[in-house]
Amino acid sequence: MSETARRSDVIIVGGGPAGLMAAEVLCQEGISVSVYDSMPTFARKFLLAGKSGLNITHSEDYTVFRQRFGTSTERLSAALDAFTPTDLRAWCDGLGTKTFVGSSGRVFPLAMKASPLLRSWLGRLQMQGVRFHSRHRLISLDGRTAVFDTPNGELGASGRAMLLAMGGASWPRLGSDAAWVPMLASLGVEISKLHPANCGFDVAFSDYFLSKFAGEPLKSVSVTSRAGTTQGEFVISRHGVEGSLVYAHAQALRDDLLSTGCAALVVDLAPGRSEAQLTKALERQPTTQSLSNRLRKAAGLSPVKISLLRECAPADAFSNAASLSRQIKSLHVPLLRPRPIEEAISSAGGISWAELDENFMLAKQPGLFAAGEMIDWEAPTGGYLLTACLATGKAAANGILAHLHVHT
Repeated sequence: MSETARRSDVIIVGGGPAGLMAAEVLCQEGISVSVYDSMPTFARKFLLAGKSGLNITHSEDYTVFRQRFGTSTERLSAALDAFTPTDLRAWCDGLGTKTFVGSSGRVFPLAMKASPLLRSWLGRLQMQGVRFHSRHRLISLDGRTAVFDTPNGELGASGRAMLLAMGGASWPRLGSDAAWVPMLASLGVEISKLHPANCGFDVAFSDYFLSKFAGEPLKSVSVTSRAGTTQGEFVISRHGVEGSLVYAHAQALRDDLLSTGCAALVVDLAPGRSEAQLTKALERQPTTQSLSNRLRKAAGLSPVKISLLRECAPADAFSNAASLSRQIKSLHVPLLRPRPIEEAISSAGGISWAELDENFMLAKQPGLFAAGEMIDWEAPTGGYLLTACLATGKAAANGILAHLHVHT
């Protein structure tokens, strides 16, 4: 190797929220910490996600909040209990970042950006003695020893414990490229296949429809899937559908596609009106008017809603007011496939929970820990993802402290 091997008490691979939170907890206990990241700067995905308004967490009742993690709720509960949304807001305040609750219940920094918070955080960590090493790409792993490819050649680094916090497989250009999967698999660690989460879906829309409406939002609609019914809005994309309302149902829709090959976004285009009310309103419209005018006047549908109805409703649905009302209230938009994982906001899959003990240590690799999106959990957008990444980073750090104490 062209560089001298480095040693710290703890090596952290991955400089995103989970890794940085772990570094903070450890250095406050006097542990020497080195953080390695493949990118030129740290927390790039966090930084980019915050450009349009950093959604830090959610203000809903905590008993509801902690149930947003599906099958991983039980395994994540202890970590979340130790770093709740209230704790997260207090932590932000300690970094000079005041937060507020938006109309949706989501929590944002007053500055609506990630950069001031990140600058303050990195500055505090450096003052506390954390050593940062950028442009260090992990190329091999053996127990608590890692080898990195650096601008100056290969470098070995080892510690009394190591934390992997390298993210999932979404946004690989920002560093989360899942290159760790074969490394851990070679060590006998079970990895659940990675899938896109909080993603859009391809739909076989006509070229005409896409040429007119790609980029258009469908506002004031509700969507139903196995995940329940949610009201909000989504967007017609160049490939199909995307946006917060689609993301809220993405896990159920993706899993249906994987298991059966079929899934549909069931859309209520007029959630404030009943089917009976719509039928009466449509029947009152003169048949001499165009269908678009009747739908606009009777149901209050916008041009994009009317065109979506034409795209997806069966031809016989337009024969009478009653059948048309049924389609307005329950329009099935058939989905082809999720968008590629590279485009997804986050990813599902990763290190199986069965591989981790209660302290986030890999049972087959004593002294090796994991946190954040590398683990097999997922959550909807709304601040849940970031909160859980930070919470698992803190929990893993406490696990490392316990491990170091036992082995002192």
